[in-house]
Amino acid sequence: MKKTYKIEVDCANCANKMEEAAKNTDGVKDCVVNYMTLKMKVEFDEGADVDSVMQNVLTNCKKVEDECEIYL
Repeated sequence: MKKTYKIEVDCANCANKMEEAAKNTDGVKDCVVNYMTLKMKVEFDEGADVDSVMQNVLTNCKKVEDECEIYL
């Protein structure tokens, strides 16, 4: 399953950090963050609990870029 989320982030480098943090989260198969459109496209592992995984993605992104936001 794939979902797109609106995000808030200050710079392209921070967006890259968010992308890597999301990709390293259990339950995420792939992730692409687009700084220009402020969107995060997440592909989930089959059978993953999307809401739970996205809470973990947000937590991991906050660790690398504390002023970022993902609108869940």
